Amino acid sequence: MAAADTAAMNTSSLSVALITETFPPEINGVANTLGRLADGLRARGHRIQLVRPRQGCDQGRGHDEQLLLTRGWPLPGYPGLQWGQSSMHKLLRSWQRQRPDVLYIATEGPLGFSALRAARRLQIPVVSGFHTNFQQYTGHYGVGLLTRALTNYLRWFHNRSQMTLVPSVSQQIELQRRGFERLELLARGVDSQLFHPARRCDQLRASWGLQEGDIAILHVGRLAAEKNLALLSKSFQALQQTHPQRQLKLILVGDGPQRASLQQQLPDAVFCGLQRGEELAAHYASGDLFLFPSLSETFGNVVLEALASGLGVVAFDQAAAAQHIRHGHNGALAGAQDEQGFIQAASDLLNDAEGLRRARLNARQHAAGQGWAAIVELFEQHLRSAMQPLAELPAGRTQH
Repeated sequence: MAAADTAAMNTSSLSVALITETFPPEINGVANTLGRLADGLRARGHRIQLVRPRQGCDQGRGHDEQLLLTRGWPLPGYPGLQWGQSSMHKLLRSWQRQRPDVLYIATEGPLGFSALRAARRLQIPVVSGFHTNFQQYTGHYGVGLLTRALTNYLRWFHNRSQMTLVPSVSQQIELQRRGFERLELLARGVDSQLFHPARRCDQLRASWGLQEGDIAILHVGRLAAEKNLALLSKSFQALQQTHPQRQLKLILVGDGPQRASLQQQLPDAVFCGLQRGEELAAHYASGDLFLFPSLSETFGNVVLEALASGLGVVAFDQAAAAQHIRHGHNGALAGAQDEQGFIQAASDLLNDAEGLRRARLNARQHAAGQGWAAIVELFEQHLRSAMQPLAELPAGRTQH
């Protein structure tokens, strides 16, 4: 390709089809990430066609050039969400009328599979995203025998795209070990103006039953088995025992299938349910210590949101925490699977008031530099790279 053609390609607007089962206003890390990427591409002058299952809020809504709705099935454990059905013929008709330059497939279910097939038939380049460790969820839901089969399918699926974007170095290493090919890093950002220590709210803390000097121990996320919430409960109870002189309150923001059982186990905890926007930001900023015991994350957007809100974050040394936390500087880390190390890290932060104060200041300072603009720009570069002719792809990057 001539230099002039390359320059034109790097400045021309793209037509991108984004295929996903979840998207804002749904509340989860994948939806948040995709909303940011789509908005960022539009702001850079690109055209986005969103392809997703029809949800309950879409009653009476029709298709347009920017939205293609497909049929779906109810998704167990996720009330109100739909699992996209295979829609190959609908996709073929749409993309034959208005051909995208490139596809970004964010979910690997029947809808994503049909998009992959349609793209191969029409010879449209595909970038896939590895957003969720579904292969790790099987053990939490009593179907551990499916782990190997699901891993094999995910590897087969992603290896048929031009590249797969992963959010963290630890995820990249793990997938490479399992035979996934052509992996590229695309981290996550945070809106550090929304998530800000200045949103701390004394009235909100008072509603939680806290007075000045009391400690709000916060967790934000889906209340589900794959989030390792048994450790959250164990950690809080251990902190109460080792710090009897402190008034500690556990605050849980989010909802999910384990909420009822957690409310029985933790009768004194405050369950705030789902929160959005400025209300969510106020909940973060009104906390003091953030416990994130999950071991199943590909990234963990809530870690960055907690750091931006100026919290002392305790997490395992993987995914977002591994990339953004320096132990003892802006948070605390424990080795993967080291439950006692996790509890000890939280206890150490509570023991050292000055250390916790410094960690919270450093957390905010670090997260303030993790905006979305550079990530969207890199996303665009990855999409353009996938559009290169086969002859110009780097060694080993071939279509399947």
